[in-house]
Amino acid sequence: MRLFVTAFVGVVFGFLIGLCFPKLSLTKFSLSASILTAIDFKYTEYTKLGPSSSTRVSHPVGNNGSSANVTLKKIWVPSNPRGAERLPPGIVRAESDFYLRRLWGKPSEDLTSKPKYLVTFTVGYDQRKNIDAAVKKFSGNFTILLFHYDGRTTEWDEFEWSKKAIHVSVRRQTKWWYAKRFLHPDIVATYDYIFIWDEDLGVEHFNAEEYIKLVRKHGLEISQPGLEPNKGLTWQMTKRRGDHEVHKETEEKPGWCNHPHVPPCAAFVEIMAPVFSRDAWRCVWHMIQNDLVHGWGLDFALRKCVEPAHEKIGVVDSQWIVHQSVPSLGNQGESLDGKAPWKGVRERCKKEWSIFQTRFSRAEKAYLKEINSTSH
Repeated sequence: MRLFVTAFVGVVFGFLIGLCFPKLSLTKFSLSASILTAIDFKYTEYTKLGPSSSTRVSHPVGNNGSSANVTLKKIWVPSNPRGAERLPPGIVRAESDFYLRRLWGKPSEDLTSKPKYLVTFTVGYDQRKNIDAAVKKFSGNFTILLFHYDGRTTEWDEFEWSKKAIHVSVRRQTKWWYAKRFLHPDIVATYDYIFIWDEDLGVEHFNAEEYIKLVRKHGLEISQPGLEPNKGLTWQMTKRRGDHEVHKETEEKPGWCNHPHVPPCAAFVEIMAPVFSRDAWRCVWHMIQNDLVHGWGLDFALRKCVEPAHEKIGVVDSQWIVHQSVPSLGNQGESLDGKAPWKGVRERCKKEWSIFQTRFSRAEKAYLKEINSTSH
């Protein structure tokens, strides 16, 4: 009985108290400045504005408790990278790298060193001993990136250096397929030089640091080491000369060069072991066709990316390599119509060369035609 009476009295008392105060409208309730922060307010107003509009709004309360007027303008910066026009320029980070980061600690303390160069190899596990020997020719100034065409990656951890390397695995692809997809210029922008090499190169007479010194000394934007003359040689231009540090031109068979400064007599390196400066690679990446994966024909077009090409493309003779001609990637093809797998791969290589030449020629003619038509 006592509990009942107490509850009844409490209800009546609460009802009477409610009658003594005016109604509280929740729709008119205003948050104080301590609850609605400036960034919350600005974001709410920001979302109401158009791409290039601006508006003057009244901030509920200023820092000192008084009203304040704030002019907000939606961000649109055409000079930002495509797709980032709505971001303030100060937050845009258009470039990246392959530096490994920790999962703990301060970001500013993650890196004990920043390699200045990048070397990539397109590899199969069967060539691990050759790659191990090659990687050991590159100092700590190089980031090591392996593209695995056979899908085997964890096995490489038998090598201590592999645990710090970058591994990308996609089966049955070529190095130019990988390069187009994983070596965008903005991704490798932190590296001064990018090596894009095959897996079957003998490097007994090669030192990467010395190579870089010679490339800088002779102003080469696109280069390759000289090739041992007695094995795997296709072009005279890439043949090693024992009495040179670097050479930039050569003599080929009669009729092969219509000018001494054009490929294959000059401005020419092969696609097995090219080395690109950062600026040259930015151009070359854009020239690589997305569907032409073997890269045949690129070597004759590289000169379009530097000027003057016959001075900035060359072969480093004093740091030389051996092309061992191991047909490992060729064997990743399929046997069709009774042909060996490597034959089908070789046929596609030749077709791609023809397609690339045709595309480049048509693109140049179309551009020149457009320029001529607009200049009259």
